[in-house]
Amino acid sequence: MKVLMFGWEFPPHITGGLGTACFGMTKGLAKNNVDVIFVVPKAFGDEDQSNVRIVNASDITINLDHEKDRMYWNRVQYMEIGSNIIPYVGVEEFTQMVETGSNVYENFRGNVFAPSYEFSGRYGANLMEEVARYALIGSAIATQNDFDVIHAHDWLTYSAGVAAKETTGKPLIVHMHATEFDRSGENINTDVFAIEKNGMEKADVVITVSNLTRQIAIERYGIDPQKVVTVHNAVEPSEKTVLKHDGSKGKLVTFLGRVTYQKGPEYFVEAAYKVLQRDPNIRFVMAGTGDLIQKMILRAAQLRIGNRFHFTGFLQGNDIDQLFSMTDVFVMPSISEPFGIVPLEAMRSNVPVVISKQSGVSEVLKHALKVDFWDINALSDAIYGLCHYKALSDFFIKYGKEEVENIKWEHASYKIKKVYESLLS
Repeated sequence: MKVLMFGWEFPPHITGGLGTACFGMTKGLAKNNVDVIFVVPKAFGDEDQSNVRIVNASDITINLDHEKDRMYWNRVQYMEIGSNIIPYVGVEEFTQMVETGSNVYENFRGNVFAPSYEFSGRYGANLMEEVARYALIGSAIATQNDFDVIHAHDWLTYSAGVAAKETTGKPLIVHMHATEFDRSGENINTDVFAIEKNGMEKADVVITVSNLTRQIAIERYGIDPQKVVTVHNAVEPSEKTVLKHDGSKGKLVTFLGRVTYQKGPEYFVEAAYKVLQRDPNIRFVMAGTGDLIQKMILRAAQLRIGNRFHFTGFLQGNDIDQLFSMTDVFVMPSISEPFGIVPLEAMRSNVPVVISKQSGVSEVLKHALKVDFWDINALSDAIYGLCHYKALSDFFIKYGKEEVENIKWEHASYKIKKVYESLLS
């Protein structure tokens, strides 16, 4: 079986969990004898292609003077967007980008229709231009490759998946990793919502990463429940040996993720303040970037806990491994988390975790402390308990590690393969 897969990022060039999930999924599909052609906007040449064939959309040329190429564009729904859409960037950061002279949506049509186009592959000021061009390229690539099904990840690639389906007639699976309601709450971007809704309506099957996300797809987007299935994410087994620190500098509590509304960083800071009232020797790390980072730094200063807080910026690879080696408790207080792979990575590194009940990963984890994201008292109690009661911490470390070792992409990908087969039978 062969799959044409559309994604926006692929390791080692990632900004969050989407690229990590795609990498693990393609490795798992390879173990289940599924060949994957993975299309990214921009390939850098250092991607691991041992289990997947990477296609660089920047290498594909289009000449709309030719009738064949014009047919590709006819399959792409063009949306006249009046402003830039930047995922994972909040109002404050976007305003700052505009005021500092970032390129705001110039020459959209001309660039998209150009014979060649160099994607940035990032989440920048010309994102919608890249999404439109990517959809155009998706239609062209579909005619140039042999495959059985189409699989598109997240809203950025849904239009490409739809165009490929209309070009070839092959079945389409769209994978919902996060909805616009997760990213923005009730203050949604209606253009992104429209792209997500259209993609799910045109798909033959919608895969969601949790039952939480499945309910959103059904209730908020009106998608037929019969075609929405849940396949929980997983984590790659680690062959690295994690050497834990000796604890001589005190306990360390870590938040790792985008510092934005969805991830609930405010609740982490407020809980830290409460913990420090009981034990002023605990240290806290906020690792990541996002539109709320300056606000979090300011809040830590206002609470006079800045000397116990470390803001590291974006981390990846060995830096994350090193951070986990020093971490005593990992906290994910997300307001709305479709799944959440990072707690699995922490548990894999012998770190006990506290997660919000409003996360998809809470549906599969037993050996994790779970609290409501808004319950600062419960969150601080959980952190304090894991830092001060060794038996409690040892219990979650031991059984958490055993649990996470059985949450493998090989198993998740087997379920995804079954979805493929159901469309081909």
